[in-house]
Amino acid sequence: MAVLFIVATPIGNLKDISLRALECLQEADLVACEDTRRSLKLLTHYGIRKPLLSCHGHNEEKASIRIAGLLEEGKTVAYLSDAGTPALSDPGSRLVRAIQDRGFPVVPLPGPSAFATLLSVAGFPDKTVTFEGFLSPKSGRRRSRLRELLQRGEAFLLYESVHRILKLLDDIAEEESGRPIVVGREMTKEFEEYLRGTAGEVKQRLQERDAVKGEFSVLVSGGKKS
Repeated sequence: MAVLFIVATPIGNLKDISLRALECLQEADLVACEDTRRSLKLLTHYGIRKPLLSCHGHNEEKASIRIAGLLEEGKTVAYLSDAGTPALSDPGSRLVRAIQDRGFPVVPLPGPSAFATLLSVAGFPDKTVTFEGFLSPKSGRRRSRLRELLQRGEAFLLYESVHRILKLLDDIAEEESGRPIVVGREMTKEFEEYLRGTAGEVKQRLQERDAVKGEFSVLVSGGKKS
């Protein structure tokens, strides 16, 4: 049966993939990937050999047409982003719309996401959490959006690169110095850690290191430090 499966994959530790995801990848006729090199490492780790098709942010529309053609031939396609759940700060949403518009079923296979992983260990009481993902790299837009999020008085979660994490923490501290945050670094990987405190406190701890490395997720609480 022609189906597009949206498959969540590990954000770091390859053992975090689900049995259902592995079964889907084994049975799919083709695997579409945000980055074929990264997906190939996962597939090779589990001894899965499949034809791969590149489908990333710059070619998603073109790739969607090709995937739709495969579905019309009765093929089953699994889609993987680089890590975690597709379409959460990753490509996938345009592909899903295009395939749904052509009348084919799109089935999600839930699993890891940095968003849910950090929330689960934050210990914040907030019931409402906004997922913002990556802020604009442009300073003015970043600060403007950050100010809007802080003024809501609700928790929000950001992703940030190693190159801008200190600047992000500095911006949060300048806008609202008393807001508690939790920063997840290299989650599920060998050097996984969680840093808690205000933005200024976490920034100071990072600056004391010889080098700042890793991938970061930042959860900002909706209330000030008590």
